[in-house]
Amino acid sequence: MTSDRRFAVLALVLAVLGLAIPGAWLNYVRSFRPLDLAAAARGSTIIVDRGGRLLRAFTTEDGRWRLPVAARDVDPRFLATLIAYEDRRFADHRGVDFLALGRAAAQLVDHGRIVSGGSTLTMQVARLLEPRAEKSVSAKLAQMVRALEIEERIGKAGVVDLYLTLAPYGGNIEGARAASLAYFGHEPKRLSIAEAALLAALPQSPETRRPDRFPIAARAARNHVLDRVFQRGLITRAERDAAAREPVPEARKPFPFLAPHAAEAALLRAPERRIHRLTLDAKLQASLEALAQQSVPTLGPKVSAAILVVDNRSGEIRAHVGAADYFSQERAGAIDMTEAIRSPGSALKPFIYALAFESGIAHPETILEDRPRRYGSYAPENFDLSFQGAVTARRALQMSLNLPAIELLAEIGPARFLARLRNAGAEIALSAEAAPGLAVGLGGVGIKLRDLAMLYAGLARGGGAPSLTETAPRGAGAPAEIRRISEPVASWYVADILRGAPPPLNAPAGRIAYKTGTSYGYRDAFAVGFDKAHTIAVWVGRPDNGAVPGLIGRQVAAPILFDAFARLGGAHEVQPAPPGALIARSAQLPPPLRHLRKDAPKTSAASSIPQLRIAFPPDGARVDLGLARRGPEASAQDVRLALKAEGGAPPLTWIVNGAPIGAPDLRRQASWTPDGAGFARVSVMDAKGSTDSVLVRIE
Repeated sequence: MTSDRRFAVLALVLAVLGLAIPGAWLNYVRSFRPLDLAAAARGSTIIVDRGGRLLRAFTTEDGRWRLPVAARDVDPRFLATLIAYEDRRFADHRGVDFLALGRAAAQLVDHGRIVSGGSTLTMQVARLLEPRAEKSVSAKLAQMVRALEIEERIGKAGVVDLYLTLAPYGGNIEGARAASLAYFGHEPKRLSIAEAALLAALPQSPETRRPDRFPIAARAARNHVLDRVFQRGLITRAERDAAAREPVPEARKPFPFLAPHAAEAALLRAPERRIHRLTLDAKLQASLEALAQQSVPTLGPKVSAAILVVDNRSGEIRAHVGAADYFSQERAGAIDMTEAIRSPGSALKPFIYALAFESGIAHPETILEDRPRRYGSYAPENFDLSFQGAVTARRALQMSLNLPAIELLAEIGPARFLARLRNAGAEIALSAEAAPGLAVGLGGVGIKLRDLAMLYAGLARGGGAPSLTETAPRGAGAPAEIRRISEPVASWYVADILRGAPPPLNAPAGRIAYKTGTSYGYRDAFAVGFDKAHTIAVWVGRPDNGAVPGLIGRQVAAPILFDAFARLGGAHEVQPAPPGALIARSAQLPPPLRHLRKDAPKTSAASSIPQLRIAFPPDGARVDLGLARRGPEASAQDVRLALKAEGGAPPLTWIVNGAPIGAPDLRRQASWTPDGAGFARVSVMDAKGSTDSVLVRIE
């Protein structure tokens, strides 16, 4: 065969191969099923706080710890170490480093063994996505196909994120974040040089290098990485030597386990979600969990405690301690006692006073009688079985006297009192066997600690009780729903009184407004307090509702409350007095407010005098005074709301939003100048102490 003929044949063969090889490669690629990148999404469900800090994590269905992580979540030095050690040409190839493969093949021919691998980070991700038991040429080809496809679909950043999520680190640990928490006890955002080198070394042989089982092998692998990155100029000799002297961890550390009750509730609310962001603060949560656990050992083997911290402005829960010890069977730690319905004792008394102040029945300096009295078959007593005689409403509430509170509740009516609590959003449990009586004011109802915290947050906000939430909103979020528990002046009166309540021993006075409660039979001890920014509610007792001798709110729950506020930190700012607040001594009050009158009934049911009632404005009316059309800069001084009453015994005293307007007047007409549009509580009281009240909207 001539040379020209041989050349023609060779050319023909090369042409055929040139056509056949790409075609065969294309058919080979098409034989693969569609690439599934969902493996990384099938990871651990995690609960994080408002700042993204891990509260609790759950294993996957097959029992693995695979926490979501991305390049932004890890120390940049670790990424540099990983790429320098595993794939230094990572930025230059498209998933397969053909130069590295060629070098590895040449070294295999020269040395008869593998000297260096040609696998890239992308090829390792392909192997993690589609594990293959065999190590063969076909398996390597499959990795190359997938590596090219992966980089085309998600790019370099996506490859790094997948590697950080899926890389094996021994046992059931997968991903750099889970490994950092398990071996170092902290997030991978900040890693030492030694820690970064260990995390880079483990995935090559995760089971034989596990530091918790084979610390010598782990140390050797880590130091090999340190030598490699030193040779490539990433660290200095001094840094390498210092890192090589650091010990490797020889035991796994527990994953964070904070707010277990809140975490489980979040899973129930949205079981399909992988990352649950709560409004809690991890640091505060950990501190208060420790406080609860430290507070109960001396109280009895079955005693537990619960604590809630509420941001008054937003209604967001900042700490949720459902039990003193979640893992204690003896203390029933798995039960979330913030959601349990218990008797609040005297903890609802402030809302009796708020309703009385709002209705014009009393003022903080009104004189009440703390003397024995019967209401039909009901004869309440004080906690210490003593009586104080004549006391101001302020003093009666600060001392938590029962007789004055029941006296006010009898004037208000228990049905009206309970309706106000329920309209504010509280779930109130009553016995189905009888109508509500006066005992509801002393704990004869059931309420959740969560609802109690919400009601007190309403006092702190000037009467508007917020809806509580512990799920962080996505985006701006909707404003919290506000339901009124009392008017601003009445709320301020109560807050001012409670701020003067005597604190527990060794606790600072006058910093927070607070109230305690002890249920019948010493089964529950409560303490709830607030300043302008936060409300904290504390419960102590037995989850099985058993009695605990000596379980008194002031002695047991109040010290925990004050300690919780101390751990919360910050200045305890107080609300300023709102417009219309009447600050006066008893003798300076309008005559009907100086005493809770007993010479005539508050209603006309037993009187020949026509019943006192407000004829105008009617209850629930919308009164258009043109304020909305005037604009925010316009003065309302020339706008007056006419007031008219019928019946009653003159002189009459008119009260708007808890503050008297003018002196008592023999006429049954008056007028009031509003300070702007909004709701107003209008009350009238006659010389005999009878009252009527309406709520109107001024526009």
